[in-house]
Amino acid sequence: MNSEDIKSAVMAAGAPDHILAIAPYQPGKPIEELAREFKLDPANIIKLASNENPLGMPDSAKSAMMKAVTTLGRYPDPNGFELKAALAARYGVPAAWVTLGNGSNDLLELASLALLGPGLSAVYAQHAFAVYRLATQARGARHIVVPAREYGHDLNAMLAAIDQDTRLVFIANPNNPTGTFLPAADVVAFLQQVHERWGDKVTVLLDEAYNEYLDPELRFDSARWVEQFSNLIVSRTFSKAYGLAGLRVGFALAQPRLTDLLNRVRQPFNVNSPAQAAAIAALDDADFLQRSYALNRDGKQALCAAFQKLNLQFVPSYGNFVLVRVGDAAGVNLALLKRGIIVRPVGADGLPEWLRVSIGLPQENARFIEALTAIVGAA
Repeated sequence: MNSEDIKSAVMAAGAPDHILAIAPYQPGKPIEELAREFKLDPANIIKLASNENPLGMPDSAKSAMMKAVTTLGRYPDPNGFELKAALAARYGVPAAWVTLGNGSNDLLELASLALLGPGLSAVYAQHAFAVYRLATQARGARHIVVPAREYGHDLNAMLAAIDQDTRLVFIANPNNPTGTFLPAADVVAFLQQVHERWGDKVTVLLDEAYNEYLDPELRFDSARWVEQFSNLIVSRTFSKAYGLAGLRVGFALAQPRLTDLLNRVRQPFNVNSPAQAAAIAALDDADFLQRSYALNRDGKQALCAAFQKLNLQFVPSYGNFVLVRVGDAAGVNLALLKRGIIVRPVGADGLPEWLRVSIGLPQENARFIEALTAIVGAA
């Protein structure tokens, strides 16, 4: 069937309108796909599109995963007892406050499934993570999209936008794809005002997927906020700084009322055995986490210096990527692809002139800078 035939078949299937209106999430282009498309050697392709850790998986996690492989004939622990215990010890909360997810993306979907539906609404910022829009749409809920302020969250405007039918507010900190960051005092003030005005009627989901890439002086203990605010969910992931993107492990911290709701809609066995074992090991690998932070810090400085030299506007980033304005983003992206370099166009996020570039290894960053310089200089 061609695309038009598929579209006609889908329309005739009787699916709800809010499902038919969804534009599926577009992930970063896989290396193998680019190799086929332009007849390139996969070994010479670099991928700076999906905010993965260029160091890959830590050896500690590999060893733990291989031991767990011997148990794959049986289902994983459905409650993730050991991983929850490790997370509870790390963040100083009861294990019953931890919910595991198939990546933090799964937890965003669980929150929307538990809290949203037709006749209800979610609040999120313009240029925020695309899954907030997709999860809201999948539930048939109303979107309240608050205009960005300097490419990030305008918390005062988001507070004012909360309506009688609002049940969920998404905040990404740092934000993807723009890399902006909200200081702790601003977030706490927002949480206090939401709770004072709306109590447990409105849940705030604080998405901290990139937290480990923050400079140490900017990090804050959001687990203590979970103790203070009964309407708060904090989500984290092992896909970024911990290097476990392919294993899909995330977790959420929340008080029992919200944890109970998330577990009512969570799929059983949603985190597999090797993923649970690898996450426990990675959580305890402080050396790997520090190397990941330092590599990212230095690589980000190199990219930003190159953008300044090329007179390209960029958004100062607190994650493991940088958003840069190149003008003809589609043309520049195509030129990079032909050179075997994959970055991320963000036109679907309302940023048609921009590209998001993940921080790679030093040699990958250098190759990208060289290619971009040649492309922009020839334009």
